[in-house]
Amino acid sequence: MSEHSSIPPLHDLLLQRVPRVRVTQWLIGVNLLVFLAMLASGAGLWHSSNSVQLAWGANFGPATQDGEWWRLGSALFLHFGVLHLVMNMWALWDGGQLVERMYGHLRFAAIYFISGITGNLLSLVSHHGQAISGGASGAIFGVYGALLVCVWRERRQLQPREFRWLFWGASGFAALTIVLGLLIPGIDNAAHVGGFLTGLLSGVVLARALEAGQTLPWRPRARAAAVFALALLLLISQIPAPAWLWSEEALARKEVSEFLRDDAAIRQAWQNILNDSKRGGVSFDELAGRIDTAIGDRYEESFEHLSLFPINPALPSAKTLEMLRDYAELRRNASRSLAEGLRSKDSSKIREAIALEKKSRELQSPARVPPEKPKP
Repeated sequence: MSEHSSIPPLHDLLLQRVPRVRVTQWLIGVNLLVFLAMLASGAGLWHSSNSVQLAWGANFGPATQDGEWWRLGSALFLHFGVLHLVMNMWALWDGGQLVERMYGHLRFAAIYFISGITGNLLSLVSHHGQAISGGASGAIFGVYGALLVCVWRERRQLQPREFRWLFWGASGFAALTIVLGLLIPGIDNAAHVGGFLTGLLSGVVLARALEAGQTLPWRPRARAAAVFALALLLLISQIPAPAWLWSEEALARKEVSEFLRDDAAIRQAWQNILNDSKRGGVSFDELAGRIDTAIGDRYEESFEHLSLFPINPALPSAKTLEMLRDYAELRRNASRSLAEGLRSKDSSKIREAIALEKKSRELQSPARVPPEKPKP
């Protein structure tokens, strides 16, 4: 009889120890509910836009580093499409039910969230804060890292076939996924690597013996905790200063929206002046006064307001703001020249006004300028 024939299967042992995997089920349920809620709010089934991901809490340097550090955690529940979600939930169910039974509910939850948040932090550093990222994969890699630690530690207590299946299967999954991340654009490999390494260390720190009454040595735990603490401090020290902040961009977009609204009103006022002049009965002086008040003064106000607004050149909306400021200046000068030409009956001033107005139209029409989206 083989010396390993009396060893009970690991799955049976774990099932007796922890019959239900509540945390794994809860995590999958929350991910599914968030995805359905995102679909209801405009996200695509196969791919959702960066704007939707950002609104729901994706990890993005200018937003995360603008005091919204909770995005390191909220990003764990966001997925960019149904395929992304299904693959992650399959991997979570496959590995989560084993690891939750190996470590217990609370320790499993700690491994999951610590790995996911640390992975997102490494992603923030490695991408210099410019990638918009989300997904549970960093946390799932941490789960598989903890699985490898437990299987390796208990290898002498496992049937050889079972050990090979679990250890090399989990190792192959992690290695293959990381290699694919190197080959396929858009995969956040930094979050994968960060989560996996954190899972390995967390698996040592939070280790729990499979056999009741067995105690594990504390020295490996202390060393792993020290390594993790030092690595985390080093990682935090490498967080790059953001080129721009989300709150600054929000103010810039507000400025653009307000200008577009005001410009539409000024255009309507100009159309009303033209309609009245065509009906006759309006003197040149009266027409000039209305142009100064309804057009020139309002573009003057817009120009001064945009000139005083502090524009960070790195902002996605910076070029739009600069263009609108130039546009307001040209429209102001054109209306002033037209009013002056009408009062003095100076045709050269009127020609100057027409030239300035034409030059303003050569700029991109403000009515068609949306606030620019941040680029990943």
